[in-house]
Amino acid sequence: MRYYGPPVFLLLVLSLIALACGSPAAPSGSLGTGILQSVSISPATADAQNYGGQVQFIATGYYTTQPYQVTPLKATWGTCYQENPTSEISVSSSGLAQCAAGAIGTYTVWAFAPSNEPACPALSGVCGTGGCQVTGTAQLTCP
Repeated sequence: MRYYGPPVFLLLVLSLIALACGSPAAPSGSLGTGILQSVSISPATADAQNYGGQVQFIATGYYTTQPYQVTPLKATWGTCYQENPTSEISVSSSGLAQCAAGAIGTYTVWAFAPSNEPACPALSGVCGTGGCQVTGTAQLTCP
């Protein structure tokens, strides 16, 4: 029987650990894996008066690999009015939106997450968002 010694044994153990942990280059999403292809927000439209002044928006991410759909998607949230950032709507990190006193009109609520593309073109976003991220939008009407 041949003796391979500690260096060969150590290489074998390290190889097994690397295989068990997966490839460090594998893309991963906010909860999903693979490439994030799109984000949707529900409800798609909401009137703050019908929700008691606060609307809970939920983002869903759609990926190229399992799990194909992730709800709720961990996302960055924001608002704008006519393609400009606004403070007339506040939205929490969990998607809870509320109209400020005196806010009137229909506002865009957006959520974005990284696309996980290894090399991505600048994606067009809303209200100045862009880069390697995928954005979904919804509409919120304030009295």
